[in-house]
Formats: sequence, structure tokens, C-alpha cells
Amino acid sequence: MKPTLKKGGGGVFEVVVDGVVIFSKHAVGRFPEHREVLDKLSGR
Repeated sequence: MKPTLKKGGGGVFEVVVDGVVIFSKHAVGRFPEHREVLDKLSGR
């Protein structure tokens, strides 16, 4: 698993790991808390 930054547009912010979206600002209407992303990356 290697995180990479991909430039987007239109206010879209997504965290994608190995082609799978693990967080989408568009879907939930807010930016993630740091812990949310870290927990998903560690499999919690």
C-alpha cells in the first residue's frame, strides 16, 4: 500500500488506496479527521 497525491478539482477530496476510495468528502460533506484516515489505513 502506497499513498499518493492526485490533483483533483471542484472541491473533491478523496482518499484512495490501491484503487479503493476509503474516504470521500463528496459523500459525507466534510474533510476527514486525521484519525479516520489513519484508522482506515491500518485496517481498524
